[in-house]
Amino acid sequence: MILLRRIFFILIISGCIYLIIVGAFMYSGMRAKPVEAADTVLILGAKVEGDPAAVPSLVLKERLDEAVTYLNDYPKTKVVVSGGQGADERTTEASVMEEYLVNEGIARNRIETENKSKRTEENIKYSNEKFDLGKTVIVSSDYHMYRALMLANRQGIDVSGLPAKSRTPAKYKGSMREVLSITYAWVFDH
Repeated sequence: MILLRRIFFILIISGCIYLIIVGAFMYSGMRAKPVEAADTVLILGAKVEGDPAAVPSLVLKERLDEAVTYLNDYPKTKVVVSGGQGADERTTEASVMEEYLVNEGIARNRIETENKSKRTEENIKYSNEKFDLGKTVIVSSDYHMYRALMLANRQGIDVSGLPAKSRTPAKYKGSMREVLSITYAWVFDH
């Protein structure tokens, strides 16, 4: 019985240490700063909602609004919107993102779309394969930024991050899921 308690205690302590380590990496991503006048802004997709007209979820809207500010400051920077269509989505995330940006005053001829991806690693990979990204600023949720930058660096992209501050209750669920996603990325996404 004492042995089982010790094993249980060691597992709990190890788990807590692991969560602190992953949390520190996530925090480093939240503090990322974008380079000035990048060649490309790459906005990573998130859920779209609505039927019949699809609109960005609050999480995606935060990302898009952060990108609009940067794009207005640097009018020569092009933008790639990346996101496919999930089973519960009416259309692709990229098409909804493109329309949102146009409605916010970003010229359509500045926007390129990648609409096949289903996950972060694919957002970055497919965008990198399809477009000449050059010096790139990735826009994603603050809690998601560390993994996005890590995956982009693994693909040899000259990248910096523009984290969109998460203000919705979804940040708690997203942060919890991100711990598992980072673990998966460390092991499998190369």
